[in-house]
Amino acid sequence: MTTWNDQFLNLFRSCLDKFNSGNKDFNSYYTDEDLVFLSSIGYKPRELFDFVEDLGAEKTPSESTALLVASVRRDYFFAVQDQVHSEKEISSDDLPTFGDTLTEIVYLPRILVKARAKLKGELDPDIMFGCGGDRKFLKDHGNIPMADFLRNVWAAGTDDLKVATYVKNYSAK
Repeated sequence: MTTWNDQFLNLFRSCLDKFNSGNKDFNSYYTDEDLVFLSSIGYKPRELFDFVEDLGAEKTPSESTALLVASVRRDYFFAVQDQVHSEKEISSDDLPTFGDTLTEIVYLPRILVKARAKLKGELDPDIMFGCGGDRKFLKDHGNIPMADFLRNVWAAGTDDLKVATYVKNYSAK
């Protein structure tokens, strides 16, 4: 029996092969079975594609990062949402600006909103948690692993200062 993570990696690699062969229409990547699988782990087709596209075009983030981020989302979907998809979706209008600060940390309010929406499966398909701006923020603050940041946002709940402290402590390492 194939585990969910092996199924995810097989699908990821299949999509990456399609992307690298020139097919940029991610909607054509998935079978009905693939879509059922993605839904079963709380994922949307575009979420997987965003990681595929960035790896194919920019060589980052890695497939293991994509898997770890999917794992955090899946865990949240099972443990907190009881496998019920959220009806809400945030748009770019709901995001703080790139220059907003929290405890003098630029961009933290933006990545926090994105991380919380990622956990809940509430990101508009045109918004990616783990985009280039997010990756730069995490790199600039001690090279925080993306999935670790996401888990710490989950653990902090609504306590923004707890996340700010985590970022500052990680940066100081």
